Amino acid sequence: MNIINKTINLGNGKEITIESGKLAKQADGSVVVRVGDTMLLATVVSNKDAQEDLDFLPLTVDYREKFASTGRFPGGFLKREARPTDEEILTMRIVDRALRPLFPDDYHADTQIMIQLMSSDKENMPDQYACFAAAAALAVSDIPFNGPVSEVRVARKDGEFLINPTFDELKGADIDLMVAGSLDSIVMVEGEMLEVSEAEMLEAIKVAHKAIITQCEALNELTQAVEKAQEKRAYSHEKSDEELKKTIFDFSFQRCYDIAKQGLNDKKKRGELFGAVKEDYLATVSEEFYSENKFLVNQYFKKAQKEAVRRCMLDEKIRLDGRDMNEIRHIWSEAGYLPSPHGSALFQRGETQALMTLTLGSKLDVQRKDSPIIQTEEDFILHYNFPPYSTGEARPIRGVSRREVGHGNLALRALKPMLPEKKDNPYTIRLVSEILESNGSSSMATVCAGTIALLDGGVKMKKPVSGIAMGLITDNKDYVVLSDILGDEDHLGDMDFKVTGTEDGITACQMDIKIEGLDYKMLEEALDQARDGRLHILNKIKETIEEPRTDYKPHVPRIETILVPDEVVGGIIGKGGETIQAIQAETNTTISIGDPDDDKMAMVEIYSDDKAGLDEAMARVKAIAFPPTAEVGETYSGKVKNIVAFGAFVEILPGIDALLHVSEIAWERVEKVDDYLKTGDILDVKVIGKDPKNGKLKISRKTLLPKPEKKEKAEAK
Repeated sequence: MNIINKTINLGNGKEITIESGKLAKQADGSVVVRVGDTMLLATVVSNKDAQEDLDFLPLTVDYREKFASTGRFPGGFLKREARPTDEEILTMRIVDRALRPLFPDDYHADTQIMIQLMSSDKENMPDQYACFAAAAALAVSDIPFNGPVSEVRVARKDGEFLINPTFDELKGADIDLMVAGSLDSIVMVEGEMLEVSEAEMLEAIKVAHKAIITQCEALNELTQAVEKAQEKRAYSHEKSDEELKKTIFDFSFQRCYDIAKQGLNDKKKRGELFGAVKEDYLATVSEEFYSENKFLVNQYFKKAQKEAVRRCMLDEKIRLDGRDMNEIRHIWSEAGYLPSPHGSALFQRGETQALMTLTLGSKLDVQRKDSPIIQTEEDFILHYNFPPYSTGEARPIRGVSRREVGHGNLALRALKPMLPEKKDNPYTIRLVSEILESNGSSSMATVCAGTIALLDGGVKMKKPVSGIAMGLITDNKDYVVLSDILGDEDHLGDMDFKVTGTEDGITACQMDIKIEGLDYKMLEEALDQARDGRLHILNKIKETIEEPRTDYKPHVPRIETILVPDEVVGGIIGKGGETIQAIQAETNTTISIGDPDDDKMAMVEIYSDDKAGLDEAMARVKAIAFPPTAEVGETYSGKVKNIVAFGAFVEILPGIDALLHVSEIAWERVEKVDDYLKTGDILDVKVIGKDPKNGKLKISRKTLLPKPEKKEKAEAK
């Protein structure tokens, strides 16, 4: 075996070791990346030939965390890893978005990159090394790739920037960004922040890029050490006909340019006009010619149309729908559109429409996540659905797409920092975004609709949040930055940069660059323009609903919480759960008990849509957790628990029984207790003393009854 090792020191006390030539040698490229005792195996395989008439790269990135990496069994009946978790899918998307732009435009062979966590020390975060491992596998392969590229996580904690922090180091950070880039440019950014400024975010990206450059230089050295990586494979995946390309360009460019220059605010109408240009060209050729050259004709027309639209924006400063470069599409929104959900919102911007629903649940509704490294309970859930009718398509739905997972996660990260503290909102929150129409920025519409739905549901948000998607068109000389991009502007543009935040700062972002060499001047301009757009959208949201509703809606179940000492939890639960089950059944409530905190106190949460039942359940829990003491001379309403020959046992307080002696039942002589009392009777009794020997309470019923006059006095009268 020709084993090659390379070690990188990022200057923060951590070493990254790359090993190649030992594992998975039949793959086109394979490496093991190790940091501490965390080890990732990355492999890449690419077919030699491409499928017929393919105009894109069929790239698949797969990332899996093996449970054996931490010595754990997978959950479930099968006890094996199954479908990827949302967190694994999000890592796949980040790696894909970093790598895809750097493959040659004309490379269309099926390519599969697989990354798996084989060992974890539960200290170093594996996702921040996944892209580096994938890029290293490409670096030691003969697959054409315009790298090197790498990725790091940059966090800011207590004012200090950290590169690839550990799990513990990341806690309490106000910036958490994943940044990917090459030696000279940034290609991908994604993360969340606690209302930081545009300048602070830009500084974090610059810090990350320095570490990325170090890693890219190491990848270049790694490539030089592997013989087969010296010469990349030859390929020919695209047909070409330069004469046909020129003919179609000459025929359609100006026509498409003129359509773009009209600035039509109608996606369907624009599509019809562009389609008519193509039909006019097809009328000049035979059906046989088109049949033989269909793929090339379609591709060359798309390229001519794309170039015409881009040139119109650069030369005329006219966008497809006629807006100015920094202009936001028309916005309208509505709070409380649906009567039955706990909160709802409609948000429309241009031809993008989102319907959001809010559901408030108890602690039992939390999402439990079980991975090899982390086991958590999430009390804020956001799901994003993108049905085919939203773009006028009919296609099968085969589960949740990676895109839906990614867009939902971005919206969740945008809103989460502005949710109230647990003490101000005891509910588990679920937001669901249904995209009803789509023409760009549906994830940002989800953020805006989410804010409105939360406010409509009475959730006391710290501040409202809005989002905007920015675009870029450049020919490497001139450029324009676009606010609130259309779907077409996303597809033909050079950047998709989503920014969310409040009026005081950024809460989340996601940026994909489709070109090399994006400089910081462009990025800074995009951020400043995004802030203006974000504030404009915030004002539109405030016109719909400015503050949270003063109360939750009437049909929202109520929750009350109480902290109880850890040692009384067993009493609340009871033997085999009989006590808590009885309270829930008798009061029509749902009760959950959290783990004790640092103060040895556990949170008890009572959830019910019946206020009387909730109050009763709370009283019974309090009585167990903080048992009251009966005072001599006080009167209590008690329940007869048991009848005996010498009296009755009465529960005067939860868990406190006292003997009502037969002599204290009535003023007259009582021969049979059953003649006066039955089990289950509720009666008032008075504590008249305590037994000095054992402290048991003495109670009386008769002292609360009118005392009859003596017999002889009554007869004399």
